[in-house]
Amino acid sequence: MKKPYASLTSSCVFTAAIAATLYSSASFADWSANISAVSDYTFNGVSQTQNDPALQGGVDKAFENGTYAGTWASNVDFGGDTNLEWDFYVGSYQMVTDTVSIDYGIAYYSYHGGDNSSDGNYPEVYTKFGYANDYGSSELNFWYTWDYFGTGAKHAIAMVAHTFELAPNHYLRASFDVSNSLDSDKWIWQDDETSFYHYRLAYQTSYEGFDFEIAAENTNLDYDTADERIVFGVSKTFSF
Repeated sequence: MKKPYASLTSSCVFTAAIAATLYSSASFADWSANISAVSDYTFNGVSQTQNDPALQGGVDKAFENGTYAGTWASNVDFGGDTNLEWDFYVGSYQMVTDTVSIDYGIAYYSYHGGDNSSDGNYPEVYTKFGYANDYGSSELNFWYTWDYFGTGAKHAIAMVAHTFELAPNHYLRASFDVSNSLDSDKWIWQDDETSFYHYRLAYQTSYEGFDFEIAAENTNLDYDTADERIVFGVSKTFSF
């Protein structure tokens, strides 16, 4: 069965939601929680809330050896009864050298609200490489699932990104990613295309313990939930 694009899920969402928490050395061997409000919950440039705002939050546990585990949730709207996404993940973050890092693990995405919402549940593995120097930090990230949105389709995502420090506490993050269905008989994108691309430019800063982001993004898909847009978000992380 070929699923419509409106059913796209939000795999790898915690890349933005909790990366700052997991990658902070101060957070290891500690619990943390995060809460955020966004003007639109987008994944790969596609709204998961029909272009409406979202309230999101999660809880994480990080250990001194780099292992972490956590859960994260957000309201969603795919045009049906499903109204909640609830994710779980476990992984490991390691510094390979003073400048190179690797983050790998497995996540599970679950959906709730309707009798058939759980049909879209699926697992996903990921590997992320980081490189930091005086010119900023670079990323090369990969995600793979063998049961995309419960369809049995193999699906892969690749992303490159770089964050520039404009000034102390002021950052600009540019990213480009490609989503690719490896089973076109089970999952396709627009007009029988097996892949699409997404690009994003985000300004990030913090003030009084709150993190702020405003981003411009677009895709090559012709959907009103995937066209060019400006997204604003504010978040707060608590350690305990």
